[in-house]
Formats: sequence, structure tokens, C-alpha cells
Amino acid sequence: MEQHKETTYYVSEWKGFTQAKCPRCRVGKAFIGNTYSLKAQKMNEYCPHCGFKFEREPGYFYVAMFVSYAMNVAEMVTAGIAAYVFGLSLEYDNVWTFLTVLFATTIVCAPFNFRYSRMILLYWLSPGLKYDPSRSAPKDESK
Repeated sequence: MEQHKETTYYVSEWKGFTQAKCPRCRVGKAFIGNTYSLKAQKMNEYCPHCGFKFEREPGYFYVAMFVSYAMNVAEMVTAGIAAYVFGLSLEYDNVWTFLTVLFATTIVCAPFNFRYSRMILLYWLSPGLKYDPSRSAPKDESK
């Protein structure tokens, strides 16, 4: 007689977030492809592991625009301060140089902001969305 013992799997919140995994099971990928690639990023409609629907209601990810905006402002302030620290003086002659640095920062960070603004919304700004360790277990293909 074979006895089955259910094993509880635990995936850390930080690991699931940084790898852009489903917030419910932290195993299935939320996005198709890499953050930086020649193809446009696409988010899965459902988690491939547990079936969780990422867009919980119509227009759910509009809130991610506000998160992305906050991330973009923080990145631009950081880039502006870094440019100053590395020798770009605060003079009227350098306005276009500063604007170029800020614009380049925005373009380079856009794919990162798209992905992680949605992950921040799913992981930390969605009430009632909790991690369920029982959904993290590998699927039993023999059944």
C-alpha cells in the first residue's frame, strides 16, 4: 500500500516578484519572453501553472500606469543626480544634455517599467490576492 504525503512548496515573495511569476502560485510565468528583446512584451492571460487570471477585471492594469509613472520619476531624478555627480554642471548651456540623459533613461527603462509596474500591482497593491503554497506544488501528470 502506497501512502502519499502532500508536500508544501514555498517560493519566496521576492524571488517570485523579480522573476515575474504568478502571485498566486509563484511558479507560472506572467510574461512571455524576456524584458529586453526585439519582440514586444506580452503578458499571459492566465497563469500556465495554476490558471490564475492576471487581469482580474476589465481595465485592471490601468493602475499600473500610475505605478510606472512613479518609477519613471524616480529613475529620472536618479539619472539627473548621477549626471550632476559625474561632472555635468548645472548651467543653462547643459540643459539639452540633461534632457538627453533623462530622455535616454526613460527609453532604456520603459520595458522594465512596463513589466515591474504590473508585478508591483499584482504582488503588493491588489487587496485579497494572496500566495497559496499548495498551488506551487508540481503538477502530478500521472492522474
